[in-house]
Amino acid sequence: MNRPSSHRGLVVLRVTCGNFLEMFDFFLFGLYASHIAAAFFPAGDEIASLMRAFAVFGVGFLMRPLGAVILGAYVDSVGRRKGLVVTLAIMACGTLLIAAVPDYKTIGIAAPLLVLLGRLLQGFSAGVELGGVSVYLAEIAAPGRKGFMVSWQSASQQLAIIVAAAIGYALSQWMAPSDIAQWGWRIPFFLGCCLVPFLFYIRRSLEETSEFLARRRHLTPGDIFRSLVANWRLVLGGMMMVTMTTVSFYLITVYTPTFGKTVLKLTEADSLLVTCCVGVSNFVWLPLIGTLSDQIGRKPILVFYATLALVTTYPALSWLAVGPSFSRMLVVELWLSFLYSGYNAAMVVSLTEVIPKEVRTAGFSLAYSLATAVFGGSTAAVSTWLIQATNDKASPGFWMSGAAACSLVAVLLMRRRFTPPELAP
Repeated sequence: MNRPSSHRGLVVLRVTCGNFLEMFDFFLFGLYASHIAAAFFPAGDEIASLMRAFAVFGVGFLMRPLGAVILGAYVDSVGRRKGLVVTLAIMACGTLLIAAVPDYKTIGIAAPLLVLLGRLLQGFSAGVELGGVSVYLAEIAAPGRKGFMVSWQSASQQLAIIVAAAIGYALSQWMAPSDIAQWGWRIPFFLGCCLVPFLFYIRRSLEETSEFLARRRHLTPGDIFRSLVANWRLVLGGMMMVTMTTVSFYLITVYTPTFGKTVLKLTEADSLLVTCCVGVSNFVWLPLIGTLSDQIGRKPILVFYATLALVTTYPALSWLAVGPSFSRMLVVELWLSFLYSGYNAAMVVSLTEVIPKEVRTAGFSLAYSLATAVFGGSTAAVSTWLIQATNDKASPGFWMSGAAACSLVAVLLMRRRFTPPELAP
């Protein structure tokens, strides 16, 4: 698909809008986790209530593999454009449900159950959203620019974090903490719902990719399911590759506001400013390192960043834990942002290249969803548990270092499958 760069820019905006909405809502859940916990999951103490909220947040990720297989097969059989419209509609329903549900005091047990339903819908949709967007961008990329183009999938998520953090910071300045806890936390969720009609409109204008249209035969969903089973080793290897990306991302974005406020006892405004800076950092690094991967190849970048994360994450968090401050938190989070962005920029495009094209969306989405369901989605809950169990505020570093080790092994095992930069379409 030979498009001028200006037209490609508009296409990127249209195709990544769903990623924006997904991450906007997911980040808000982490940002207001303590308020959501109090509203829907009351318990004997704050930590127990918070664990319930993060457990429901994590349960939503368990729907991702199911969405990846079912919706991924749908996208691979009927086309990228139609599939991306469907995923956006399902995601919007989940977002609206969470924004509008009355609290536990008003409707009792129905409140947490409806929030759970909203998270399940979001998880089902998100199971293929990221994969569908990444594959679409890879298939419209100009020769030798695939890494740069695919990096905008993740970059769109960073814009969502920046916007959500900015809204949260504004609310913290304009509203009393008691008002935010009682009802103000819902405002950003409703703002996200207001975006849905516009996002739906611009995504409907997408064209189908020429690579998909050029296929002589499109597999049926049954064919795709059988191909996924036959390629299970490749899917498992892809899941291991994704592990560092998904754990580090949720650690530095969704969990950061709770970590800063609840564990380090910093102000909510400080945590939000740090998170906003992390989003800006990610947004800058992703396309830069995506472009570098087009020039020198994916594997050197993946090995470098996974190794760096393995050996530096816990020491960095330990330095922060012994003297919590805004400046230290900013430095550490920006370092972790650098690690996440560098690895992710090469990893996502690599995953589009190692999965067979006939099942590219389903295979990519399944590998990514499994990693998110098993590791990334539980990062907030695991981090909270580790701190409580070990009494070590830096213990979430063990979780991220373990994820880095897992991904490093996968990269080394799958070394023959990476496309050399001069051969990348």
